[in-house]
Amino acid sequence: MGSEFERIAAEKYVVLTTFRKNGAPVPTPVWAAGDGGELVIWSERKAGKVKRIRNGGRVEVQACDFRGAKTHGDVVAGAARLLDLDETERVRKVIARKYGITGRVTMFFSRLRGPKDRTVGIAIKLAE
Repeated sequence: MGSEFERIAAEKYVVLTTFRKNGAPVPTPVWAAGDGGELVIWSERKAGKVKRIRNGGRVEVQACDFRGAKTHGDVVAGAARLLDLDETERVRKVIARKYGITGRVTMFFSRLRGPKDRTVGIAIKLAE
């Protein structure tokens, strides 16, 4: 893959910017990992970013701190898609592996809070 993908996938946090129907950007800091040439994240199915991705898959990502405030590096455009249950389970494992004990504990408590379909994986193909 290209250097932009590798750079973004190696970051601990990225700000995912989704867009409302009127074009207004909505930035959200998230965990992300590289998987099969795509950037993957997971979210609660009822989150606003999931609704905005469902309405239109245009997104932008940029490296940031854990609050999404201090960004660094280039903004990279991409196309996001929502994943099915099996793919979402794969995303959980990829995220848990990248983030170590913190990731595994987070995924464990996520499972305790509700059924598997409460969360959804999101795959982002970055523009080259």
